[in-house]
Amino acid sequence: MSTNSTVLVTGCSSGFGLETARFFLDKGWRVIATMRTPREDLLPRSDRLRLLPLDVTDADSVRRCIEAAGPIDALVNNAGVGLLAPLEGIALANAREVFETNTLGTIAMTQAVLPQFRQRRAGVIVNVTSSVTLKSLPLLSVYTASKAAVNAFTESLALELAPFGVRVRLVLPGRSPTTSFGDNARRLMGDSVPEAYADFRNRVFAAVRDVATPVTQVQDVAEAVWHAVTDPAAPMRMPAGADALALAHGQALP
Repeated sequence: MSTNSTVLVTGCSSGFGLETARFFLDKGWRVIATMRTPREDLLPRSDRLRLLPLDVTDADSVRRCIEAAGPIDALVNNAGVGLLAPLEGIALANAREVFETNTLGTIAMTQAVLPQFRQRRAGVIVNVTSSVTLKSLPLLSVYTASKAAVNAFTESLALELAPFGVRVRLVLPGRSPTTSFGDNARRLMGDSVPEAYADFRNRVFAAVRDVATPVTQVQDVAEAVWHAVTDPAAPMRMPAGADALALAHGQALP
């Protein structure tokens, strides 16, 4: 792909999506950065940048975004929400919100771009999931399930679209202290932690805050997405970040 190519990135209000949009801009690409409420102050001004509103859980919003975007060469499904809580205390409405955003939102955006990719017999779809799908962790059952579903969806879809020249890849980030995952997780968790889990939750939170544990930087994810989009030989699954790489290689984190 050339620097005249266009990438659409979802979830650009912070974290991995924001850095990925910046990274592709720096590489000379045209970038369509989407977020629920677009903010012009988040990204540098450029005639190669467009900001579009998008709620991946809203079918009309998805349709309007794709129509406004026009032809694109790559789709990066990054939009997502976190949920860190014991299953017993999770309201089903919150579990549904996680799946609506992380899983069905990814499917909806992918489905929306497929006609143009298939007709051109070209295009790349990169789905950003999580390294928690590489190693099970506590208090993340619903979140992990939503991301593991995207992993399975992506690998099956890659086989389905290969005859049309469309590539589909996965990027699996580790834990990043600079993303909005924690804020999203706390919002959905609310006061839903049963007392019986309180001590266990506190120990897990302490481990998560351990500064000695390797973490993922937003730049790690942007570079992995770039590789997945631009290199036809990129592997199906690309862990991103020191902790994700350690998990992928079966290493125990400190």
